[in-house]
Amino acid sequence: MRSPQYSGLPAWVYVPAVAGAAFVLLPLLALMARVDWSQFISLITSESSVAALRLSLITASISTVACLVLGVPMAIVLVRTRFAGQSVLRSLVLLPMVLPPVVGGIALLYTFGRRGLLGEHLEVLGIQIAFSTAAVVLAQTFVSLPFLVVSLEGTLRTAGQRYDIVAATLGAKPTTVLRRVTLPLVLPGLASGAILAFARALGEFGATITFAGSLQGVTRTLPLEIYLQREVDPDAAVALSLVLVVVAVLVIGLVRGSRGQM
Repeated sequence: MRSPQYSGLPAWVYVPAVAGAAFVLLPLLALMARVDWSQFISLITSESSVAALRLSLITASISTVACLVLGVPMAIVLVRTRFAGQSVLRSLVLLPMVLPPVVGGIALLYTFGRRGLLGEHLEVLGIQIAFSTAAVVLAQTFVSLPFLVVSLEGTLRTAGQRYDIVAATLGAKPTTVLRRVTLPLVLPGLASGAILAFARALGEFGATITFAGSLQGVTRTLPLEIYLQREVDPDAAVALSLVLVVVAVLVIGLVRGSRGQM
């Protein structure tokens, strides 16, 4: 049973609240008003648009899996352990959240590019990452990983360690505790983090165009397609933008639903 909520707010609070809502909603309404509904289906189903959407969905899905593989252990280590320099490491891990994406793209280019820190060694092995589909996945993972880590960190702290301690006391091995106790407890937060990571990857632009370029069917994701169409076919750009808005709304609904189960 939920406790009653306090609702005795001063009347003036509603004025900036309504203004803030209007500030967010009006541009979306303007976008919808600008859509050429008679041509909407044809605009979003052109060859280049479908290729960009397909590439975005594929790369965003792969990057989300990469975020899970890397981010779940990272969040658990940051929350459940203590070591020197931990606060500095955490700040660096979360840096892509506030870093301009184009800067992230340049950093990736000088890491995995042909003359990059690792890229020049990979080049010797015949492996080229920059300006390839793999570069798209790396760029999306770079900017999305902190969202999963932050979401899971908060859930881990809320869940605490009491059940983990009980399981360990009963003789469960660390891997068993992690698999049978810790992860099931934080599953809603993990789901939220994964959905947020997917959404961030799907909307990534700056790091992708800097590190991967814009080659149709190879590196041109939906945000890049929208940017290019804005110059040659504004109606197509608006239609594709609406597609991303719809996807974003669905993502928000999924996140709220998963958090409501906690």
